[in-house]
Order: sequence, then C-alpha cells, then structure tokens
Amino acid sequence: MADSTAPTVEATRARRRAMVSSYLGTTVEFYDFLLYGTAAALVFPALFFSSTDPMIGTLAAFGTLAVGYFARPIGGVIFGHFGDRLGRKKMLVLTLVIMGSVSFLIGLLPSDQQIGVWAPILLVTLRLIQGIAVGGEWAGAALMSMEHAKPRSRGFAASIVASGGPSGAVLATLVLVPFSLLPEDQFLAWGWRVPFLLSAVLVIIGLVLRLKVTETPEFAAAQARAASQPKPKAPLLAVFRHNPLSVLSGLLGGLAPLFMQSILATFVLTYAVNVGGYPRAEALWLVTIANAIHIFTIPAFAVLSDRVGRRPVMIVGAIAGAILIWPLFALVGMGTWWSLLAAFIIGNPIIQATMYGPMGAWIGEKFAADVRYTGTAVTYQLATTFGAGLAPLIATSLLAAAGGTDPSLIAWFFVALCVVSGLAFLLSKETHNKELALRTGAPADADDAAVSEFESPDEAEVLGIAGSTR
Repeated sequence: MADSTAPTVEATRARRRAMVSSYLGTTVEFYDFLLYGTAAALVFPALFFSSTDPMIGTLAAFGTLAVGYFARPIGGVIFGHFGDRLGRKKMLVLTLVIMGSVSFLIGLLPSDQQIGVWAPILLVTLRLIQGIAVGGEWAGAALMSMEHAKPRSRGFAASIVASGGPSGAVLATLVLVPFSLLPEDQFLAWGWRVPFLLSAVLVIIGLVLRLKVTETPEFAAAQARAASQPKPKAPLLAVFRHNPLSVLSGLLGGLAPLFMQSILATFVLTYAVNVGGYPRAEALWLVTIANAIHIFTIPAFAVLSDRVGRRPVMIVGAIAGAILIWPLFALVGMGTWWSLLAAFIIGNPIIQATMYGPMGAWIGEKFAADVRYTGTAVTYQLATTFGAGLAPLIATSLLAAAGGTDPSLIAWFFVALCVVSGLAFLLSKETHNKELALRTGAPADADDAAVSEFESPDEAEVLGIAGSTR
C-alpha cells in the first residue's frame, strides 16, 4: 500500500516521474487517437467513402470511429491481464509503440479512388488495432500515477493522466489546423497526412520517458504477497466474481462524461461547420482553446474530490450536465465565434471535467491491486464503448430524426445519461479516504481484501470478502 509517512527523496522523484511520464505518454497516445476523430469528421468521408451520399459518408466515417471504441474492451482484457501479471510499465511501453505505429500507417493509406474498397477495409483494420492499444493505455497510465501517489492525493495523481486527453487534443489540433488552411484539394491530398506521420517522432519521446519509470509500489507489494498466497488464475474472472457491481457502477457512471467528450470532439465540430456555418479552421481553433482550459479543470475537480469526496463532486457534475446542455446547443446555433467558444467551454471544462476529473481514482479505488489493471481497464473501456464510441452515430441519427438542424433530441438523450450516471455516483461507496486493497477474494480475516461495490463490511464478511474501512 502507498506509504503515508514522509517520503524519501527517491520516492518523491519516483512519484514525479510516474506522473509526468503517464501524462506525457497519454498525451502522445491521445494525440494519435483524437487526430483520428478529427479526421473522421473532416476528411475521411471524402477520401474513404466518396461514392456515398455525404450524410451516409459521415455516418460511415463515424462508424469506423465506433469500431475503435468497440475494440477497447478487448484491449482492456488483454493488457489488463498482463498488466496485473507482468507489471504496469511493460504494458504501457507496448501500447505506446502500437498506437504510434498505427497512426503512422494511417497517414500512408491510399484513398478509395486509388484502391477501391480496400481503403476503408484497411482503415477499419488499423482502427481496430488502435482501439485495442488504447484499451490498455488509460488504465495502466492512471494506475501508474495513482499507485505511486500519496493516499490523500490519489484523485489528483490519476487526473493528471486524464488531462492527457485534452492535451493530446490540443496538440493534434495545433498540428492539424495549419494544414487545414491549405486549399481543399491539397489538404485532402496530403495535408491531413502529415500530423499522422509525425507520430513517429512523438513515440520516441514517449518511450524515452516511460522507460525511466519504476514499477508501482502497489504492484510490487501485491506481487510479494502473491508469492506466499494464492493469486487469481485469471484476473478477469476474479473481477467479475468479486466486483461485478463495481464494474457496473463504473460503466454507468462513465456514460455521461464520455458521451460529452466524444460529441464535442466529433459531432459538435461537424455540426458547427456544416449546420452553423462556422469556418472549419475557426471551429478547430475554438475547440482547441476550450481543450486547453480543460487540461486544468480536470485536475482541479480531482483535487476537490480528494478533499470532499469523489461522489459529491461527480453528482454535481451530472446535475450541471442535465441543465447546461440546453444553453450549450443554443450557443452553437447563435453563429458567433464567442458563442461557439462558450459552448465548448461549458461542454468539456465544466460539464465533462466535473464528472471526469475524479473518475480515474473513483474507478481504480474499486479494485484490489492484484486485479486493479484488469478491473479498471475493462470498466473504463466498456464505458467508453457505450458512452463515447456510439456518441457520434447516436447524435447524427437523432439530428437526422429531428429534421437535420434541431439538436433537442440529442439534449434530451444527454439528460437521460446524466440521470443514469448521477444515480451510479449516488449509490456507489465513497473511497477517497480509504486505504487501497492489495488482494481480491481474500479470506474474511485478512485486512487487504477488496469489498464489492454497494456492500457494507458486514455483508462482505458474509460473502467471504473482507475490506479495509480505515
């Protein structure tokens, strides 16, 4: 378990290296992943689905985006299993290499006018591989940072990794926007490819950082305990045997913030350009400003959750989301640059960050160290699949059902997600002031076992699962 006494100089350095490497590594990986989302909104319909109706082409491009999200839980299972067995560090190095390689190859793909149906097939294949890699990245990076942290700053430590998402988005947009200013034919011919090809440089930087990080004290302690006591034969089976409600609550809690994150990065950007009439470059710059603010609001709400608890902060976020989604879409429809910027700020730095900032620690604290990578990865990636992966398709379909310009059905859908996520936050146990468990499924007299979600310590003892309530 994390040491709550005064840290040594080396321990402090290890903590800082873990946070910085996790943040920068995740920034690089989400640069790759979110670059794809932006390209799916602005480029892929014209290059890989050019023979279809523009609306159908947009739906198909967003469909390839969804494919990557559906591959994420597979990556969570694979990398989670080996991350719990071999260590967090090794898996994080591997996911970084895979992500960067796939992004580089996407930048080299020929269009459907050059190789026909093979173009979208190769695009979907690479997207699947990319999704599998990302499926193992987020949990490993969050745990690498959180398990190195002091007990009272776990929320902040895990949120540093979450800040890598908007950081990657800012980096992707900053690189993409100058090329988007090219004439349309040049941008579609080669301009969009350069940011993807630059992934090779970013991967080298990320690898140098991650190779210097030591394994987490939590994982080392769990491995030492496993040497003398039985360990789960399969972390995935142990997670669903001992923590099924933890997985369910984490999945439901992630729906609203991840839906918001996804539609702002893809659908709202396309909606602002195609329906609102905003210039493409202007819309990209405005979302970049909002994402830059988002980098700081995520850890800010996480720090607040370290002080007052995860649940109250996230519940307030769900309530705010159900209310503020209406002015968000109203601002997008006003047609001015400042109103679009205000909409993006309401969406991510306020609504999404309030729920998402504490989420890394909120999910990670549900599981014992010997299955924490698997439990966190599977839970989060299931939430991204259903919350974020389908978001652009759902939003586009609801917009079409409302006549192509009225976003009210999308707003009502998000209100429903906020209710579901809010209930998940409300009914889950508070964990910000609890010690983390080392081993799951331990005998009832052990002091390092995990307690299932929604269960009291007395109920856990009946089930043969004891939990620390210190």
